[in-house]
Amino acid sequence: MTSRVSHCLLVAALASLVLTSYGTAQAPRRPQADTPYRTATRALNEGRYDDVDAMAEKLDLRDPYFAAVKARAAIARGHYAQAEALLRPVAMRVPASEAALELGLLQQMLGRPDAMALLEKVAPLADTSDDPMEVARAARALRALGRFHEANAAYREASGAAPNDATIQGAWGDLFLEKHDNVEALKSYQMALQIDPKWSPALVGSARALADDNPPQAAVFAQRALDVNPSSVDAHLFLAGEAVDANKHDAARKALDKALTVNPSSLDAIAMRAGLAYIEDKPDDFEAEAAKALAIAPRYGEVYRVAGDMAARNYRFDEAVELTRRALSLDSTNARAQADLGSHLLRTGDEAAARVALEAAFESDPFYKLTYNQLTVMDKVDTFVTIREGDVVMRLDKDEAPVLREYAMAIAQQALRTLAARYEFTPRGPILVEIFPKHDDFAVRTLGLPGMTGALGVCFGRVVTMDSPRARPPGEFQWEATLWHELAHVITLQMSKQRVPRWLTEGISVYEEKKARTEWGREMDVMYAGMLNRGETLKLKDLNSAFTNPKTISLAYFEASLLVEHIVNAYGDAALHKLVRAYAQGIDTDAALKATLDTDFDRMQVGFDQTIDKMFGPMRRAMAMPEGVEDLLKLPVAAVQTIADANPRSFPIQMALGTGLRKAGKVDEAIQAFERAAALVPLAGGKDNAHEQIAAMALEKKDRPRAITALTALVAVDFNNVEAARSLAGLLQQTGVDDAVTLMPVYQRIAAIDPFDPEAHAMLGRYAMQRNEPDVSSREFRAVIALGPVDRAAAYTDLGESYLKAGKRTEAKKQILSALEIAPGYERAQGLLLKLVEK
Repeated sequence: MTSRVSHCLLVAALASLVLTSYGTAQAPRRPQADTPYRTATRALNEGRYDDVDAMAEKLDLRDPYFAAVKARAAIARGHYAQAEALLRPVAMRVPASEAALELGLLQQMLGRPDAMALLEKVAPLADTSDDPMEVARAARALRALGRFHEANAAYREASGAAPNDATIQGAWGDLFLEKHDNVEALKSYQMALQIDPKWSPALVGSARALADDNPPQAAVFAQRALDVNPSSVDAHLFLAGEAVDANKHDAARKALDKALTVNPSSLDAIAMRAGLAYIEDKPDDFEAEAAKALAIAPRYGEVYRVAGDMAARNYRFDEAVELTRRALSLDSTNARAQADLGSHLLRTGDEAAARVALEAAFESDPFYKLTYNQLTVMDKVDTFVTIREGDVVMRLDKDEAPVLREYAMAIAQQALRTLAARYEFTPRGPILVEIFPKHDDFAVRTLGLPGMTGALGVCFGRVVTMDSPRARPPGEFQWEATLWHELAHVITLQMSKQRVPRWLTEGISVYEEKKARTEWGREMDVMYAGMLNRGETLKLKDLNSAFTNPKTISLAYFEASLLVEHIVNAYGDAALHKLVRAYAQGIDTDAALKATLDTDFDRMQVGFDQTIDKMFGPMRRAMAMPEGVEDLLKLPVAAVQTIADANPRSFPIQMALGTGLRKAGKVDEAIQAFERAAALVPLAGGKDNAHEQIAAMALEKKDRPRAITALTALVAVDFNNVEAARSLAGLLQQTGVDDAVTLMPVYQRIAAIDPFDPEAHAMLGRYAMQRNEPDVSSREFRAVIALGPVDRAAAYTDLGESYLKAGKRTEAKKQILSALEIAPGYERAQGLLLKLVEK
């Protein structure tokens, strides 16, 4: 069994091979560019299969190259028996030929037992031939045999000897893509397309490599492939998959129909059509499509694996587990199915079974990145601290657990109680929450690969994964809001039997953030008002698909929450809950809206637009710019003053005036302009906002009261601005303010944004003592000790005093003695110990 340590060495070897892959060598012995073989290959690339057949009539099909190219044309149209009959006699006569490779790959696709033996006869060419075409042939055989390291080495050698061969570069990219090394795959495809911009396999491969990170560009590549080859089944399948992910099932069906028109026996197309029937809750159609695939290839477990993958993409992970197990019952050697099973099990929370599946997958294929990554992160999770309270199981990094355990668990319990009561639904437990101090570990636990740069948390129904506050700089995100958001998904996913569309579940989660704490939901208000003015917002019918486009996903989250708010205001909470439950019946959005609200998106758009106008009308007007006014910051201050006098209710103009006046040294006038701007759009936060600039100028003038007023206003509208909160706390203390009523909310904000700030916890503990809340103060002082304070004796004494005030004498004595061990002469600790002894 290959160890994961040796896997690291293999990955390093792969990398070194890639770095030296583009050398030169002697001219290859191969068919020349003007030979009939090359002409037929070009026709194949363009999908001109009838032309290939016509050429074949004039060729000697005993030649392995000519037999192979005619067979590929037959296979592309689903004429598998014809292709086999053509290839077999040639393969038997020349067992390491191109025809033998094609026969082996065909037999492998059909699940025939002689496939491996055929491929094994081609593979030795990697070591015995100096012809790059033969070495590349061996590489394809080695890849099919699962010998990926050898396949990579063979592609390196072939590419070095024939650097201008697009087929070799494209096939090498396919190897990397199969292992989820999309970066290296894209490099190979780019090399192929530099050689031949119309090489359709490289165009399709580029689309697949870009699909996760840049869907619009991926679609462009797929369309380019179809422009070259309208019969490209792979391109049609790619577009079908993208349409399924965007919940555009009719478009997916059209793409699949086009693929099946070209090749009615395409196992991939039939499998995808089966999966589409499955996620549409059409079990009879699903079984019928599966039967079609199995009639062609009786051991084709992929038909169930693909359905499982599509179910998982629709968050139906328990079903995905069962479907993938059906796949493995047909083909237990399918390493991809084993890996998928492990991923699906992770998302159901069954980590023990997931490890078994992933270890089996890794043993079969140690080069599959997702498997290796997930096992590595599982090893890390095994070192986490596990906390259980009711139905919630929380796993925290051992270094963060002493602080986070009390805050994160309390938020989780509060969220689930609140949401379960509001939606009149008790979710099935246990609910597993894993919080990661490193973002890439969160990403791997979630999807198997690092990245997911914009994601903060994910919910799978009974499993929540998320970044910890330390995964990003303090103030970059609201970790408490993220946890609340994901637990709202627990409710909506389970209520709908994992069928709620993304627009609704995300909309509800963002809406519930705002209901929990108003300040959690203010980040996009001002930006959205500007987008309304520019006509850049989404139509409701496009809302769900906007979640699949990186350029529109942030807008989609926010607008979905506004739609949910509109539904609640227009139809009531009960109607919203009824809508979520309707999806459990397996109906689509049109049917769900009709059944529960008696409407559709087109009719709802009218009322939604009216709601948005009421909510954002004043802000939109304040954000508007007069026609012909632009580049204000480039104008002289006097000119901006004239424009501002004519447009006193324009927020951007008042901001520009304030900026210009400040640069001109006219501080008092600048403050007045910024105050007017802040009054026009009180929620405006972000860098260089009005409140922040007023505070900075007030401090320059040593006007602390005015700075405190500005910072107080800023903290009220910009929840994430931890530096503003820290500045406010410092200023208040400098002015002699030291009461719990004023300062406790400020330090609560600091601790909420950055729970690893020891000073915030220490101050909260002291103010809680002032308010006679010893249990609260004990929690805060425990956090201080966990964070390693400079004055450990004082920290232990603080904790001991809080325990004593709560009547917990044993705990108090333990902490006070700990303080005295550190500082035996510490008088405050000695005094507390005397109190304990006297009583």
